[in-house]
Amino acid sequence: MLASKMLLIGAVIFGLLVVLMLVLLCCDVCNRSQGQKRPFFSLLNHYLTRRAAGVLSLLQRRRLELSTKKILQVQQDALLYSIRRNRNTQYGELFRFSEITDRETFRRLHPLTQYDHYKESIERIGKGEENVLISERPRYLSRTSGTSGSSTTLLSTRKTANDFHQAFGVVFNSMLNVYPRTGNLQRTAMFYYLPNWSNSESGIPIGPNFPFPLTSKLNLNMYSTPGAGFEIATEPEAMYIHLLFALKDRHLGALEASFASTVYHSFAFLQNKWEQLIEDIWLGQINPKLKITDDVRMKLRAHLKPDPRRASELAAEFGSGFRGIARRVWPHLNLVLTVDSGSNELYGRHLKHFYCVGVPVYSPVYAATEGLIGVNLWPEKEERHYLLWPLSIFFEFIPVDLCSEGQPQTLFLDEVKENELYELIVTNTSGLYRYRMGDIVKVVGFHNQCPVVEFKCRRGQFLNVRGEKITEGAFYRTLLRAVSLWPGAMLLDYCCAESGLLGPFCGSSDPHYEVFVEIKGVRNLSEDQRYKLDQCLQEDSERYQSFRRKGSLGPVRVHIVAAGSFKELTDFIMANLGTSYSQFNMHRILRNKEFLDFIQRKVIS
Repeated sequence: MLASKMLLIGAVIFGLLVVLMLVLLCCDVCNRSQGQKRPFFSLLNHYLTRRAAGVLSLLQRRRLELSTKKILQVQQDALLYSIRRNRNTQYGELFRFSEITDRETFRRLHPLTQYDHYKESIERIGKGEENVLISERPRYLSRTSGTSGSSTTLLSTRKTANDFHQAFGVVFNSMLNVYPRTGNLQRTAMFYYLPNWSNSESGIPIGPNFPFPLTSKLNLNMYSTPGAGFEIATEPEAMYIHLLFALKDRHLGALEASFASTVYHSFAFLQNKWEQLIEDIWLGQINPKLKITDDVRMKLRAHLKPDPRRASELAAEFGSGFRGIARRVWPHLNLVLTVDSGSNELYGRHLKHFYCVGVPVYSPVYAATEGLIGVNLWPEKEERHYLLWPLSIFFEFIPVDLCSEGQPQTLFLDEVKENELYELIVTNTSGLYRYRMGDIVKVVGFHNQCPVVEFKCRRGQFLNVRGEKITEGAFYRTLLRAVSLWPGAMLLDYCCAESGLLGPFCGSSDPHYEVFVEIKGVRNLSEDQRYKLDQCLQEDSERYQSFRRKGSLGPVRVHIVAAGSFKELTDFIMANLGTSYSQFNMHRILRNKEFLDFIQRKVIS
């Protein structure tokens, strides 16, 4: 009898605890919902997904932290994993992988490589040949963005995709630590555009090397755009739909895209199309002029209903101008999550100083088609610094003054020095060995034993007519200073080229730089104003100044292009290279005559 009573009391206490936990859970869900009018089970789904992601991200962060404290062992393991896994391939037998037991042996037996070293092997893999470079069938063939030349094709494996997922777990942890409000149950506007996929002769998918944002239906609940919106193949229509559903949601928590250029162009698009978007929100419709399939339109239409109140609220804000528009239309916006380093720095600047005033911008990762290179653990810092990802890529470094040599001596990860510039060399799990990927980085410090780097430029992305070697980043900073001397002018976009690319039509007997700018605030520039850029270059570069004084270099020629020209140039370059909007980086230094001819046709002054 006593035992039965005890069991009954235990059951009651357990039931009360369950009820209490459910009440606390419901309270936490409601508290984090920020007053949104969403079905409870939608919020609960979002809540549980976030909680699971938070736990997983903490474990991934701890794993990364541990790896940075025993960097020699971790790097040795990363190298030997690739070598042992692929030692019985044709490539592994040719380069004696069975004899490689440590990093010194690897460096001695295997040469530094570039893309031509792999081109034929990758073509054979695309045709269906197995066991060539790697022991497994590649997940897909990855196209590069072609920023520093023609687009190339590399291999991508499941391990590559897994690295990206782990890295974004670390990013999520860093984001929650610095911006705890991102843990609320607010949706994210993801500006993602479906890449142009094709297939090799053997049926291997060919496309960009970045993870699709929706790995499961559970994740759909976290984005403002319904799942059907991610099926739209054309960029203008996809952008319109992303903006439409983002604007509907007053409680939006974040904006996310691969690169800052995508977010910037979305706001520029919004500035031109806001009246149509407001009309659709008012009527609860999908604009009938959009070229999307009937089934996608029907699926999207199911998520809409007329909302005159929200439409009127938006109209009032747009009527007040677009400076700081992000925080005005989304008062609870916490973050813009996008890469704004390298060639995207200008777009990030526009977001921070115009469209997204007051909203933090977090540049989360340093990634390339070759794989995940680094992760930014410091979202709050203005500088874009990335901890190298030591778990799967084996890193080597060439001191920058030796980059012109064919087979220079490399340094290992534990041998680099702070404040020095290096060319990155990578060995990954996708068939690249001692590969010169072409990135120049600066080691800005160390996190435990692992280097922290800042991307500086691409090897070869210099303005270099006479040996002056002005990097893309240095030219950008000089251009910003020159534009500040043009009263009322705001730089929207730019690119440049060496006059030799023009051939006999360069318009000057002396070699010089051709600079194309899209500016706002002024319609024309005087010759004196244009010459300010040349003066600034002379002040910022002693070598440039020396060549100018000798007459070996002519003055910079500055051209103003029509509004929207760089968006058209983006479309033109991508059409020629077959790259995706979600992986495109603007070519700041043009090396292709067709691209130069295109932007020249847009010159208005």
